[in-house]
Amino acid sequence: MQKEISFFNTYVSPNAAQGVTELLNSTFLSEGKITEQFEKELCKMFDFKNIITLNSGTSALHLALDLLNIKESDEIIIPAQTFIATGLAVLYCKAKPVFADINYEDGNLNIESVRSKITSKTKAIICVHWGGYPCNMNGLKDLVKNTNIKIIEDAAHALGSVYSKENIGNISDITCFSFQAIKHLTTGDGGAITVKDPELYEKALRKKWFGIDRKNSAVSELGEREYDLKEMGYKYHLNNYASALGIANLSGYAARLKNRREIADYYKQELKNITALQLFKEEPDNKSAYWLFGLHTNNRPELIRKLKAKKVPTSVVHQRIDKNSIFGGADLSLINQTKFDNTQLHIPIHDAIDMETANYIVDAIKSSV
Repeated sequence: MQKEISFFNTYVSPNAAQGVTELLNSTFLSEGKITEQFEKELCKMFDFKNIITLNSGTSALHLALDLLNIKESDEIIIPAQTFIATGLAVLYCKAKPVFADINYEDGNLNIESVRSKITSKTKAIICVHWGGYPCNMNGLKDLVKNTNIKIIEDAAHALGSVYSKENIGNISDITCFSFQAIKHLTTGDGGAITVKDPELYEKALRKKWFGIDRKNSAVSELGEREYDLKEMGYKYHLNNYASALGIANLSGYAARLKNRREIADYYKQELKNITALQLFKEEPDNKSAYWLFGLHTNNRPELIRKLKAKKVPTSVVHQRIDKNSIFGGADLSLINQTKFDNTQLHIPIHDAIDMETANYIVDAIKSSV
């Protein structure tokens, strides 16, 4: 009998209990040396120049915009194909999210649509690496060349993704990651931000902890830090407790990512010639982290029902966020987005999917289309 298949899973290392217990016994639960160790290990594994861990991916997005001094009346170009946090982060700054169209073939921002949305008020572009597959970063960089427009990467799905031989996190001005429960790497809840500019990096270090420069604000004889706050800051830091879980879960990450890619290759090989399906397009120089494995089908409701009967879960994961009233309602001029919304579907791909399970899923699809 086929074991139950989940659409997502939460990976917790067998070593996590020991590390977290040691941390609990130490009673040093807030941000400290364990968090610093986690950041160093992330830099070592993914070749990041620097990284600042935070309490969520949403905090990372908001902090990124705040670092760029985004304010009311500024325009930020984003895709509608994302989780609502991407759009809400723009609204936190009282700025205007401007929705650009996507590529039907991969769910990522369409360069020509982005070009058409740029105005004198455009201050940044947030690109989302949908499902873990990298956006056309060279195309976006060419668009903003000789302008003051910044690129922020929403890499919530993309830890370990590679664009043209460069790790995501090392390409743009600012990149935001998520360590939420069902992401590749979880800290229970959490996130991180990489910042290329040294001055902005130092600013981010202050702003993630109320705006206080902890490195240069000594504790006085009275037991209070000495500081004079000059800028708005936030309580966005990651604590030691979450970091201990993150350190444990980093162990074996490369092998788990390799397994996802092998499962994805198997799916692509087995499903590529099924005329009722269209697999998402990928370029050979790019490597997806495969938080999702997506495809298109014009028979979506029927396929979902048939696969559910075979105990294979499917999901669109997220549909366009511009349909929400807070953003003004769906922009039907985004033709690819509308088409994508009507046909996209994802099948399970995560750390608990082995080749036997993948084979069952493929057989279930072949007998259902």
